[in-house]
Amino acid sequence: MPSVNRWTWRAAIAAVLIGWLVLGALGGPAVGKLSEVQQNDNANFLPKQAESTLVANESAKFVDSKALPYFVLIERESGITPADLEAAKAFIARIPGLDIGDGKKLGSYLTAPVAAPIPSEDHQALLITVQTNGDRADEVVKQGTTVLFAVADTLRNDIKQNLTPTGLQVYVTGPGGVFADFVVAFSGIDGILLGVALAVVFVILLIVYRSPILPIAVLLTAVFGLALAALVVYPLAKNGVLQLNGQSQGILFILVVGASTDYSLLLVSRYKEELHDYESKFEAMRVAWRASIEPIAASAATVILGLLCLLLSQLGSTKGLGPVGAFGIAGAFIAAMTFLPAILLAFGRRIFWPSIPRVDHVHSRDQVGGKRLWGRISGLVGRHSRRVWVISALGLLACAAFLPTFKASGTSQEDLFLNKVESVTGQQELGKHFDAGAGTPVQILTPVAQADQVVQTALKVDGIGAASASVAPGVPPKVVDGKVLVQATLKVPADSPEATKVVKHLRSSLDAVSPDILVGGNTAINLDVLDAAQRDLKVIIPTILAVIFVVLMLLLRSLVAAVLLVIANVLSFGATLGVSALMFNHVFKFPGADPGIPLYAFVFLVALGIDYSIFLMTRVREESQEHGTRPGILIGLAVTGGVITSAGVVLAATFSALAVLPILFLAQIAFMVAFGVLLDTTVVRSLLVPSLAHDIGPRVWWPSKLAKGK
Repeated sequence: MPSVNRWTWRAAIAAVLIGWLVLGALGGPAVGKLSEVQQNDNANFLPKQAESTLVANESAKFVDSKALPYFVLIERESGITPADLEAAKAFIARIPGLDIGDGKKLGSYLTAPVAAPIPSEDHQALLITVQTNGDRADEVVKQGTTVLFAVADTLRNDIKQNLTPTGLQVYVTGPGGVFADFVVAFSGIDGILLGVALAVVFVILLIVYRSPILPIAVLLTAVFGLALAALVVYPLAKNGVLQLNGQSQGILFILVVGASTDYSLLLVSRYKEELHDYESKFEAMRVAWRASIEPIAASAATVILGLLCLLLSQLGSTKGLGPVGAFGIAGAFIAAMTFLPAILLAFGRRIFWPSIPRVDHVHSRDQVGGKRLWGRISGLVGRHSRRVWVISALGLLACAAFLPTFKASGTSQEDLFLNKVESVTGQQELGKHFDAGAGTPVQILTPVAQADQVVQTALKVDGIGAASASVAPGVPPKVVDGKVLVQATLKVPADSPEATKVVKHLRSSLDAVSPDILVGGNTAINLDVLDAAQRDLKVIIPTILAVIFVVLMLLLRSLVAAVLLVIANVLSFGATLGVSALMFNHVFKFPGADPGIPLYAFVFLVALGIDYSIFLMTRVREESQEHGTRPGILIGLAVTGGVITSAGVVLAATFSALAVLPILFLAQIAFMVAFGVLLDTTVVRSLLVPSLAHDIGPRVWWPSKLAKGK
């Protein structure tokens, strides 16, 4: 290669690396600030037409619907004493003057004076409700600490100093306490989650490459890809253009690390392969980049389009994940196809030290039918293709048979944490002394003429403990625009699946009274979230399948191959859900799952799982053009087997890192995606797809010209 070309390459490499260093310096801080723009309240994510949303909008005329209550439960098993009552009153008197940070007093965030403690009927507990301004919950008071957490932390510190020394058991719970504990649980996203994911990937890459330098280059690619994504996501979330919550932020980190590593593995593998044929590292990279760009771009496009299908969701949290994840995949793709080639060329062959590739014209395709692992597997597929795909398909169908036992009807807030937290313990203790739904009433908006009938109907519903349109005995109800707000207390915890069943029954009973009666409140919000999630499954899953099918058909120029890959991955998804149901119900003993879990799992498993089939079949098509379809399938399997399996292991490991956060939803996603990806890469892509394609033969490429080949 002429020297001018070398200098042109070197100038381009320097420009790319400097550009990424600047971008990293700008995007790095944005990664750390993502948690500041999270929204984690279900009420913000419901569609405007949801019944609970309509009630929330109207109820603001009657009560402060934006209030965020913290419940302080004071308990003594031997019975509350007069001294305990006086201590509770003194605690209430101190609340407005408590400093929550930077000299700000808690009283400035209260929506109403703290009322006197309510004694339980068994005389063993007192309940204090502290109503704060929910609109100001995200306001920062000190060192990035929001009002939401600062209020709970301040109350707990005062309790520890003044109440617990007297022998009382005291808990800060209720919606405010639970949300504050969520803040603590998600506080590990910025540091722990990303650190664990990168550490796991580094160890796996050390084993795969047996090189101390190359894994660092791949990890830097992931870090720069995340910086690019954060540079876009942060301002959009800050300005309300898209919605970001703790779950989608954690998934963003994992998606970027996993996807960028997968793309890097494919490019590095092809580059190393070409170094065995070309003396010039520049020429080897040119060939490798051109060969890799199509499958990697198709893979990224498939995932991005699949994620963008989430914009069809009625739930803001799910809808927000779509563009957030799409920006993450785009960042991973751009980093893998620009920064990584530049760093590989900057180091040259030495980056593979101590196993430096030399020009020897040795190819992985020569392993077909050989004694190495992927040579043996390709040989097995070639000799017994029909037997292999039939057994693989039957195994997947057997696993999928347990899919109907998968529980995704929601869980209570008590079950959302995998570790022991004060708000959950307090909620459990609250249910022992008061109606479990106390403090979180069901809100019923009704015409004033039907208020009495609504109260009587509500009281007949099993699970309703009390109902009234009056804020206090003897006080007439407030009437606004000819309507009143009836509040009903649940006997069961307001956030439990049992409570949603009660509200569903209540809605049915009140519909018989009048279709103008609306039921809202926190429990109704949970019910509407469940209904919206079920609707999303019916709408989004077919859309994603259609999008993936079109991408595959255009990429492979084949209708048959596209159908084959889609069916194989849907079967893999069903098997994953079946195995997950067995593990969740009988091994991990999980109480259930969030209603959005199946959709999230489908997006990740089908959109990401199809990657491995794309990587395989694009190489198979390339080899089929030169050697014929059946030999091309075996060569493609032998050549890509090691790198695709490594990519699957990396992606599974990165998703497993989600389990470090003590949140049920993330732990379940971690297991399902990790298991599903491993199933895809070891069974679907390694056995089912190649053996079925081999059995079909050239017709797998119909209607392209390759279908007429050998």
